[in-house]
This record gives sequence, structure tokens and C-alpha cells, in this order.
Amino acid sequence: MRRRVVVTGIGMINPMGHDAATVWSGLKEGKSGVAKTTLFDASGFPTQISAEVKNWDVSKVGESIEQWENRGRHTRFAIGAGKQAIQDSGVMDSISDPVRFGVYMGSGEGNQDFQTFSRMMSAALANGTYDAAKFVGKGLELLDPAKELEQEPNMPAAHLATMFNAQGPNLNCLTACAASSQAVGEATEIIRRGDADVMLAGGTHSMIHPLGVTGFNLLTALSESNDEPTKASRPFDRLRNGFVLGEGSAMVVLEELEAAKRRGATIYGEVAGYGTTADAYRITDIPPDGHGGIAAMRMSIADAGLTPNDIGYVNAHGTSTTVNDKVETKACKEVFGENAINTPVSSTKSMMGHLIAAAGVTEMIVCLMAIRDGVLPPTINQENPDPDCDLDYIPNVAREANIRYALNNSFGFGGQNVTLCLSRFDG
Repeated sequence: MRRRVVVTGIGMINPMGHDAATVWSGLKEGKSGVAKTTLFDASGFPTQISAEVKNWDVSKVGESIEQWENRGRHTRFAIGAGKQAIQDSGVMDSISDPVRFGVYMGSGEGNQDFQTFSRMMSAALANGTYDAAKFVGKGLELLDPAKELEQEPNMPAAHLATMFNAQGPNLNCLTACAASSQAVGEATEIIRRGDADVMLAGGTHSMIHPLGVTGFNLLTALSESNDEPTKASRPFDRLRNGFVLGEGSAMVVLEELEAAKRRGATIYGEVAGYGTTADAYRITDIPPDGHGGIAAMRMSIADAGLTPNDIGYVNAHGTSTTVNDKVETKACKEVFGENAINTPVSSTKSMMGHLIAAAGVTEMIVCLMAIRDGVLPPTINQENPDPDCDLDYIPNVAREANIRYALNNSFGFGGQNVTLCLSRFDG
């Protein structure tokens, strides 16, 4: 019999707050974490807004600021969310064999040192032409090897393993916007097949820097509604014009059910189903028929042993781009059929922005909170009807609803699709 996997700890740091309770409260109230960008001077950029984590540092979770100051911003977020999740779970006292305890992250790159890079380029172009030897020479003079190491996407997982003595499977995937959902799904499979008993899984990312914003501007993916930051992210609205870049981290402790029950753990819910597919289409475009997302949703529902009619809520990928929201709506209609119009769907990216690699696990936790509290978070700024987006998006105001099962969609650039099915746990 397949081993069942439950969530016994959660941690979260993002633009809506510094812990899961604060974030959940803000989402239910329809607040926004979007504002003018302050992490760098964005005044010359087409997009001058973002959803930043404000007024947080590692001292908030009992860590030394000096110890972590040369680590990546995303690593610091991961340390904070990871410590919250582990402490929330109380699992450390029950781990007798650290090889049965692993880490699976969806983490992006980090620790971008733009000032040093600029100085290197200035040295290389000093005579009006590019001199590679001068570029390298200045780099050898200025670059810190430890900081360079921290750019690697695997580093948050490595630091978390060291912090908690997790000697079991240690992996990182970077499947763009699907990364942390994929990490949770794959960590679930590791426990299901018996290769670990406990996994700390989640994601972390911070791309609110000149290269990150430039890249997404070149893809015409970001909203340029700079005059009204809190109105810029408007999934499924006819006037949507791109997503808002966010940052942060979320982590969950996954445990084999029987072990969690033996130690009397608080169980937030069960990871009942996992579906993952590739569009095999284009790098940044979604196939018009939505076949990859459709397959991922169906796979997740089937993996949970359910039917589409069992699903009470969908936390959509819902980026606020013209194509994504239209195609995701179409995919939901294909999966849910005649019941699609009666299946509530919302995008919490309307409030917290798009956390990229950290988005999926953040929204998975939102699903667990929705199931636990019987409250579905809204899609704010959903004001202008779009004939291509005609489902129930829970516009602007949260809604009470008693649900047992929820889907979380995460669809990434590159064509990666992940859907998680979350279930209430009754004992």
C-alpha cells in the first residue's frame, strides 16, 4: 500500500507578511503587497513596481545577521521560512535517523553583485573596446569566492540541510514558476516510496534586481501600471497587462502519515495528488489548447483517487498575463466540464505578486488554510469582465465555503506544469 504524506509544519515570508498567519489574514482581507520598487533604482525601467519583502531580516527567526549577511537574499528567506516550518512541526525531537530526513527545494539563483560586475565591465571597456583580460583581472581582484558560490541554486537546500542535520535526499529543481510545487510533489514521492520519512520542502526566490526586471520586461511579461501599484496585478480581468514580480520563501514539513500520528503531530492536511507534465511547445508561450495544464490537473486528481466534481477550490496559476489567464480558464473548463462554472477559482498573485520559484508552495499553503478555515481567498482587482475569462474567480472579497479538496496550479516558463491536490485530514 502506498504510504500517505501529510503536512505537519509551515513557514512563510513574503510581501504580505513574515509568517503564515499574517499572510493568510492579509489575503482574506484582500490586501496588497505591491508598491514602488525600493531594492534598486527602477526609475528608468518600464516597470517600477514590485512586491518586496519589507522590514525583515534573519534576526526575526533568532539568527545572526552577521553570519548570513554574505548569503543570497533568497537564502536568508529560505532560512527564515525553514526555521518557522521546522519549529511549527516539532519534528526534530522524533528524528532518530538523520538519513531518513531530507530537503527538496525549488530555488532560483541568488546573490547578484551588480556593483562589482559594473566595475569589472568599466575596467574592460576603459579604452573603448572590450578587453577580456582586464575584465578577468578586475574580477580576480574584487570577487569574493564565497559570495560567488552563493549564486548557485542549490545553496539554500545545502544550508537548510546543515542547519537541521538533514542527511537524507537533498535536491533542488528550478522549473521556473512551477519549481516549488514540483519540489513538494517530488518530496512527496520520496516519502511515498519509502526513501525518507520526513522532507523539508518548498521554494525561495528573489528576482527584484536589474537583470531580473530587465529580462521579464524584454519578454513583455510585467505590468507597467506604475501609477497604481496595488491595482497592477489583476488576474482574469479584461484590463490585465502583465504580472507583478514578487519575492520570498515558503516551506512545509512533509511526513509519512503513521509516523506523524504516532508523535501526535498537528496535521494541516494531506498531499493527496501530484501531477506534472511538459507542454513540449514553446519556451514562453502556452499552447492555445492548454493541453499541458489539462493533463497535470487530471493527473493530480486521478492520483488522489478523486473525480473533478470532488474539487471545491482551485488556486490558479493566474499570473495576470493576457495569455495565461485565458488558457488556464480554458483548461479548467476542459477538466471540470459542465461543473466548471460552479468551481471557485482565485489567484492570490493579485495580492502578493508572482514569487516565481517560491510561488507554488506559497499557494499550496493557501489551499491548506482555505480547507482548514472554510474561507476562499479572493482575486482582487477583478473588476472588468472578460468574455474569455468567465469562471467564478471569487472577485475582490473572500468567501466562506466548506471544502474538502483543493487544487493548486503552477505553470512555468519552459512549459513545465505542476498541479497539487490538497485534502483535509480528519484522522
